[in-house]
Amino acid sequence: HVDSGKSTTTGHLIYQCGGIDKRTIEKFEKEAAELGKGSFKYAWVLDKLKAERERGITIDIALWKFETPKYYVTVIDAPGHRDFIKNMITVTP
Repeated sequence: HVDSGKSTTTGHLIYQCGGIDKRTIEKFEKEAAELGKGSFKYAWVLDKLKAERERGITIDIALWKFETPKYYVTVIDAPGHRDFIKNMITVTP
């Protein structure tokens, strides 16, 4: 499922549910545009590593927790590229 938009969709969901503020998304959008990756603003909510941002792929597992008025939510984003499946497996309990 490489390049299917897992991180982007997850980051957008976090934003839409109030898990991250608009100012931070705008900051990510500006930084992503400077690297020629403006559409990656939501993926950058979870893709924190410099290599992830430069290459436009998730390399390591990312965990994000937030609260809505009704729920406590924990989101886990995992790499889709086969070279990084080991990173996903070694994190599982």
